[in-house]
This record gives sequence, C-alpha cells and structure tokens, in this order.
Amino acid sequence: MTAESKTPLLDTVREPSDLRTFDERDLRQLADELRSETIDAVSVTGGHLGAGLGVVELTVALHYIFDTPSDRLIWDVGHQCYPHKILTGRRDRIRTLRQGDGLSGFTKRAESEYDPFGAAHSSTSISAGLGMAVARDLSGGTNNVVAVIGDGAMSAGMAYEAMNNAGSMDSRLTVILNDNDMSIAPPVGAMSAYLARLISGGAYRHVRNFAKQLAKRLPKVLEEKAMRAEEYTRGFWTGGTLFEELGFYYVGPIDGHNLEHLLPVLRNVRDATEGPILVHVVTQKGKGYPPAEASADKYHGVARFDVVTGAQSKPKPNAPSYTKVFAQSLIKEAEKDDKIVAVTAAMPSGTGLDAFAEAYPDRCFDVGIAEQHAVTFAAGMATEGYKPFATIYSTFLQRAYDQVVHDVAIQRLPVRFALDRAGLVGADGPTHAGAFDITYLGTLPGFVLMAAADEAELVHMVATAAAIDDGPSALRYPRGEGIGTDMPEVGVPLEIGKGRIVREGSTVALFSYGTRLQECLQAADQLAALGFSTTVADARFAKPLDGDLVRQLASHHEVLITVEEGAVGGFGSHVLQFLATNGLLDRGLKVRPLVLPDIFIDHDKPAAMYDAAGLNAPGIVETALSILEQPVVLESPRLA
Repeated sequence: MTAESKTPLLDTVREPSDLRTFDERDLRQLADELRSETIDAVSVTGGHLGAGLGVVELTVALHYIFDTPSDRLIWDVGHQCYPHKILTGRRDRIRTLRQGDGLSGFTKRAESEYDPFGAAHSSTSISAGLGMAVARDLSGGTNNVVAVIGDGAMSAGMAYEAMNNAGSMDSRLTVILNDNDMSIAPPVGAMSAYLARLISGGAYRHVRNFAKQLAKRLPKVLEEKAMRAEEYTRGFWTGGTLFEELGFYYVGPIDGHNLEHLLPVLRNVRDATEGPILVHVVTQKGKGYPPAEASADKYHGVARFDVVTGAQSKPKPNAPSYTKVFAQSLIKEAEKDDKIVAVTAAMPSGTGLDAFAEAYPDRCFDVGIAEQHAVTFAAGMATEGYKPFATIYSTFLQRAYDQVVHDVAIQRLPVRFALDRAGLVGADGPTHAGAFDITYLGTLPGFVLMAAADEAELVHMVATAAAIDDGPSALRYPRGEGIGTDMPEVGVPLEIGKGRIVREGSTVALFSYGTRLQECLQAADQLAALGFSTTVADARFAKPLDGDLVRQLASHHEVLITVEEGAVGGFGSHVLQFLATNGLLDRGLKVRPLVLPDIFIDHDKPAAMYDAAGLNAPGIVETALSILEQPVVLESPRLA
C-alpha cells in the first residue's frame, strides 16, 4: 500500500499486528479513517468524544511502533480510549459503547488483552505502569511499558508520587504526557521536533552519558556544575527541567498530530535501554471535528449528536437536575452568609459550582484533580471560621478517605460534603457509581449524614448543612433530574436526626433513605391493592438515626423494609444495629434491608440498573410478599 492509496485501510485492521504491515506513508490515511469512525460511533452512543479525537495519531503511532499487547499500553482515565478500542479488535462492537451489555466507556481488563489496566479515575497510569515494569524486570522480561497521561491528570499528587518513585529506579518505563490544553508546552514546530528526535536518539544519549562519566572524573565542585549546566541547557531548549528533576529523561515537546514527528521519536524511545523516559506531546482536544474544536469543553462528554451539524439530542428536562438545584440553593445560602465557600476538584460544571463561581468568584475554588488536597484545604478554611462545601462526586471522594477521617472527622471540623452522583449513574458504570459513601462515612463518629428524597428536600438539606457548625456533615443526591415537585422559595434547616412519615399504614413499613422514596410510594400503592396496609417513611438522616421513628415503625408493623441506593453496610445496617441493641428484634418483627447487590454493576441506563438490583417498586413489593409468605411472581431476573 502507498500514501496514494484510496482503498479503505481501517477495514483491513482487525488487530494492531495488521496495522504494522502498513507502509508509514499509509498511516495518515488510516488516522483520518479512524477519526471519522470514532466520530460516527460516538454520534450513535454518546460518550467522551473530544479526548479520543485528540489522540488519534498518537494511538496509531503507539500501536505501529510498539508490539502490543506484549508491550503494555496504559491509558490514564480512559476517556481517550475509543480509537484504541477500534484498533484492538472491538470495532464491530464500538456502537455498543456505554450501552447495556456493550463495551465499557473506559479501558477494562476483562474486555480485552489490549487493556492491561482498567481505568476511569485519573492519575493511576504511571503507578500501574511502574508496577508492570518492575514485575517485568523481576521476571527477566524485555517488553516495553507505556503509560499515556493527560496534562489534567498531572494535577493529581499520585502522578508525582509515581514519577518520584520511578525516577529513583532503573526500570525502563515510558510516560507519554498528552498535553492537550497548552498548559505546559512552549510553542512546537519543526525546531522542537528536530530537537526531540535528536535527544531521543541513541547517539545523543551515548554522548550525554559519556559527558556524565567524564564529569565524574572532575573535582566534585566542577562535576556538579557540569552536570547542572547540561541539565539546564537542555531544559532551556526543551522545557523539561521539572521532569528531569524527578529522574526522568525528558523528550519533547512534539506535535502529537504529526506522524512524521511522532514515529521516529517513539521508535527511539522504544529502543532505549536505560531508565524512565517522558515524551511530551502536544495535541488538540476535539481535533479534526469542527464542532468539537469550537466547543468550550471540546465535546468532552456528549449525548448522541448529528455528525453534520454537531447538534446534540439532549431531551428537555421535565424538572431541574439535582445538581442545578444544589448550586442554586448554595448560592442563596451564600447570599445570606459571606463565610460560605465552595471547593471542587476539577469538576466545576459537573457539580454545578460553575454557577456558584459566576456569582461568587472569590469564594469558589477549583483545586484540580486533587481530592485529597481539596478535603484538607476545606478543613483548613473551616479552622478559620469559614463554611466550606466540598462538592465532590461520591465516587471521587473515595480517593480522599484518609483526609476525611484524619483531617476532618477526628478534629470535628465543620466541613460540609455535597456528594453528587450518589447511587448508580448509568453509562459510566461501576467506576463512577456512588455506591459506598453511606457506608464509608457512616462509620465515622460525629458525622451528620443526609440523603434528599427529592429536589425540594435537597434545598432544605443545603440550608441544614450551612447551619451545622459543630462538626462534619454530608448530603447525597443523584445524577439527573428531580421528580418535578413544588420547590420552596428558600431552604429551611431540618431538625437534625429527625425523619418523617409520608404515608400511614399498619402491616408493612417501608423506610426509605434517599430518592427511592418514590418507588416506595408506588410499592405501597401496589401492596394496598393486594390488601396490605403500608406505611412509608423518609429517614432523611442515616446519622444520627431517628430512634423514635425506628421504634414506632418496629412496634406497629409486622414487616420493616429499609430501602437505599447504597451498598451493604449503609443505612440498613444502622437500622439493624439500633433494632438489635434496643431489643426490638425480640418481638417477632420481620426486617429486610434492600441495598445494592454485593457486586459491581456494569453500565446500563440507571432505571435498568435499579430494576436489576431489585430497588424498584416491583422489587420492593416482591420482598414484602415473600416475607408475608404470599405468592410472588418475578417480573424480571435480579442480580445476585
């Protein structure tokens, strides 16, 4: 094949070994076809588009130069892995991305041997890659390990911890810094490409090592000056002094969309024999698709869209999203109290804090992908009398659990955690599910834990959190829109640790924590139609638990079922602990906790995921009838 070939090339690639049979001149055409295929696929499924478009040429070059899967290729976060999936035997399923029973939107070990490490949370690739490189060395292997990490992910301390460790070792490891925001790189072009090619080559490395050995023969003072002069002279031309200080051999910056620049550099790096190397490539997020290039977020995450116009087919919401309600409520609280501040970890729009920042730019802080720092930073502000709302996805707060325990809970500091994306989140799957916060926060002394049953309750809970000033608190709410309930003008602080009865009954008690309340009400209707009078209660608080309400439900009902959008060990466990320690289980009460099944649930539409988990009205009715020893007809299979 030649560069002039117009025969479709992507159709001939089943796996990367097919790609390596091409002439280098054909790779430009292949990259163009790969970009078009990625755009077309994501237009059907929705997903993370911009990041993948920015690494099309890099993906082609990496699979062309390196012997994957023997050479390990690790994509940090995984937002950019769609082109990689197309080239690694998954093109026939690429239009099932993020759909039920389809391909994951991230790299996933169980999906392909070309995904050596699963991802979704950022800044893990260098640590994983170093682990693979050391394991290879211990086993006497010779394969390469390549970690691709974006400049945004480099804002997390974990990346620097890994680089610091790698820089102190001799293991061969290649890190590709994908700089797609122009936040690090000086201008790139022919000169920088020439320099990158020069310094990545064996001849330069040989001369450099010779110079180092020669310097060691000089008196100590001259040796140090000579070494420093070489390092900073090269840093002046290439901008890599920071990475050199961490022990990496720096190459770049180079144009990540120019295959003539990428291929020789990657080939030199592949053939290197010493230590860790960092290759700095500059790319453009959304490259090659004008609507993405023109978008403020470069089409980071998109719904299904029209390829020609770029118009996304987002349905008009029937009610405001929980995220929007939270942001508006926090703004109203901030109007009354100038001590209220907000903190986000690189998710201002995802958490709604972009609106807060617009209203109060001096009181909103985006700390980057650094949840550990975000929590302790908020704790520091709390010590000085400010009222920080650390607004972090439930799944991302997991990254800062030690800081929550040590820097907030033990010191009883009034940091307010607003946990967006609580419960199951749909297409992003198990890596982004907010399944565990009730459990991991509920074990900590002194925490106040709240869960909103609807968007109106969320308004009151924001006001409640703002009023709590003697210890930490957390409120959780799901992704997506509310139920369309009437909204209060202003939030009114709730009585701490007090739930509410929503519907009175006498036989079955459904005790809900969070937005499953609507399913409980539907279940109560169905049970009533079958002749079983049903109470529905909204706990509001998992901690402190409303003991009087629990006693009332336990004493006046035959069956008590707790319902929550969380894992084993959460709200239901707190209720069972209270019942057991207060002797309320000795009276013949039949109790069942309904929680997420003890598995990681794969991506699908949220409603389908909750249906499979049994956390819907039919599942609740089924549980009640089985306890009452009544006939049960399963409507759909349940997850184990």
